[in-house]
Amino acid sequence: MKPSALLAFTLFLAACGTARPVLESDSTRVEVKTVVEKVIDTAYVELPVIIEKVATLDTASVLENKYAKSEAVVSGGVLTHSLATKPVREPVKVEKEIVYRDSLVYRDRVVKEDIYIEKELTFWQKFRLKLGSWTLVLIVIAILYLLFLLFNNFLKLKRL
Repeated sequence: MKPSALLAFTLFLAACGTARPVLESDSTRVEVKTVVEKVIDTAYVELPVIIEKVATLDTASVLENKYAKSEAVVSGGVLTHSLATKPVREPVKVEKEIVYRDSLVYRDRVVKEDIYIEKELTFWQKFRLKLGSWTLVLIVIAILYLLFLLFNNFLKLKRL
């Protein structure tokens, strides 16, 4: 490979480097977690007040209720029987679904910020930032290679 082509290639690599600004990006992800839980709960049912009365010529009368107060009275050969229910709250087991919903919002942002530095960069520091350390190494290698080729050509010329 010719030394001038190697030097041109190295300079081409150095010339292609451009500075790109960091763009603001925003990514949002929502994660929804739903948990359904069945719980057995107790509800109370209120019974209405019910009043029943029966009049009979018989000497025995039966009125029966789970929540009742019964009175029987015989007067004038007639048996009067009354049944009155008490207002009671009866517990009833009920299966109830509880739904827990939880949502997490993940938001990643990259924001461009200007950072002010107290001291200006030196010429060499600016040069290295623009050119890049690797390109600088390639240029040094190319220069050493060119010096090696010139030195070899000089030695060949002396032998002749």
